[in-house]
Amino acid sequence: MIPDHIDVNIAGGLDFPLPRMVNVRQKFQAQRLHDIPGAIAREFLRPEVRGRVKAGQAVAVGCGSRGIANIAEIAKSVIKELRALGARPFIFPCMGSHGAATAEGQRKVLESYGITEASTGVPIKATMDTVVVGHLDDGTPVYMDRHAAEADAVVVINRIKPHTAFRGATESGLTKMLAIGIGKIIGASTYHQHGMDRFPELLPKVRDINISQRNVLFGVGIVENAYDETALIEIVPAEQLATREPRLQAMAKEHMPQICFDEIDVLVIDEMGKNISGAGFDPNITGRNRRAVNWNTKPQVKKIAVLGLTRETMGNATGIGSADVITMRLFRELDVPSTYANIITSCNLDGAAIPMIMNTDREAIALAIKTVVRVKPQDCRIVRIRNTLQLAEIQVSESLLGEVRSRPDRFEIVSEPAALPFDANGLLPALTPTPHAAAA
Repeated sequence: MIPDHIDVNIAGGLDFPLPRMVNVRQKFQAQRLHDIPGAIAREFLRPEVRGRVKAGQAVAVGCGSRGIANIAEIAKSVIKELRALGARPFIFPCMGSHGAATAEGQRKVLESYGITEASTGVPIKATMDTVVVGHLDDGTPVYMDRHAAEADAVVVINRIKPHTAFRGATESGLTKMLAIGIGKIIGASTYHQHGMDRFPELLPKVRDINISQRNVLFGVGIVENAYDETALIEIVPAEQLATREPRLQAMAKEHMPQICFDEIDVLVIDEMGKNISGAGFDPNITGRNRRAVNWNTKPQVKKIAVLGLTRETMGNATGIGSADVITMRLFRELDVPSTYANIITSCNLDGAAIPMIMNTDREAIALAIKTVVRVKPQDCRIVRIRNTLQLAEIQVSESLLGEVRSRPDRFEIVSEPAALPFDANGLLPALTPTPHAAAA
C-alpha cells in the first residue's frame, strides 16, 4: 500500500534551486470558425446531405469521449437540423470502452461536456449492449451499439486528427468511431486483438460493413486549429468517407500544434486525461509513445513529469505509463477500474504502468531535473505546458531563451524570468492560456 507521503533517501536531496522560467507564446497559423450553428446549417443545405434524412426517422447520433472544442454546441446544432427535417434524433455514447465501460459512466462523460437531454432536447440512450451486424473475411464479428443498430439511421460526430499509436490514411476520426466507438467494449476489444499496427486496413473494413448493414447517413467531421479551436466542420456522406476523410486528416495534421523544440531535457505537463488525448497526453506532441509502438516523432524528450488529471477524465489515467514521474495528487485521483478497462481493451498494458510518485509538484519536477544525466540543473532545457491540446502559452527555462530569441517567427517572449510559483505545499497553479486573435 502506497502511503499518503513517501519518504525516500535521495542522495543530495531535492531541495536545490530550480531554473527560472519564462512565459513564451508559440505562434501558429490558424483559421477559426466563428459561426458554428451557421456552418452546420449550411452543411445541411447540401442536397446530398439533406436528401438522406427522412421525416419520421429515428436517427441515432453518436458522440464520443474526447474533449472536442465546442462539442456541446456542435451536437445541439446537428440535432436541431435533423429535427428541422422531420427526423426524431436521439444521442448515444459512441466511445468503445471509455467511461469505465459502463452505460452510466458513458452517459456521465457526455454530460461532463455539456451534452445532456436538457441541452439538446432529445433522449440520451446509453447501453453497452451490441448487435452483430456482419463479419470480416476472417470471421471476426462486427459489433454495433444496440440502440444505433435498431434505429432507422445513424450519424456520428467526431474530431478528425492523427492517432496516438498508428499511422494510416485514416487515423482518429469518423472511421474509427464507426468501428471502435460504435462497437462498445466488446467491439473495441475484438478489433484491438488484431493489433493497432493493422488498424489502417482493419478499421475501414469494419466501417464499411457497418455502413452496408445499417443506414449510416453521414459523419460530422471536425477539424481543429493549433489553438484547440474549431477550424472546420464538414458533413461527409457515408459512401464518401473512404476518400474524403483522408483529406480532412491531412488538413488536421497541417493545423496541429507542436512544441517547437527538437530536444527537451524535462517536459512538465500540468494535466493529462482522456478528454485531452486517447493516450492521456498526445505522443504526437511529446514525441514519446508506449514501448510496443514504433514511434519516431520530435521532440526528443528525456524526462516527462505529469502533475495532475483533468476533471473531465473522471480518474481515467490511460497513458500514465508514458510519464517518468507523477505527483501524489495525480496518483490519488487515479480510478483503477476506469483506467484498467480502457487499457486492457487496447492490449497495450504498459499504458497503465505507474511511474515514480513524488509527494508534491516541486518534488516531481526536481526529481526529473536531477535524473537528467550529464546536465547540471541550472542548464536543464525545461518546457512546461498545461496539456497537449493547449500549446500556445508555454513556459521555458532560461537555457532555452537563446533559441527562442533566434526564432521570432515561432516565439514571443511575454514575461521576465521568474521562479516557479509553488505554494507552501509545493503545488503549482496551472498555466492559464490567454485568448488570441485567429483569422476567420
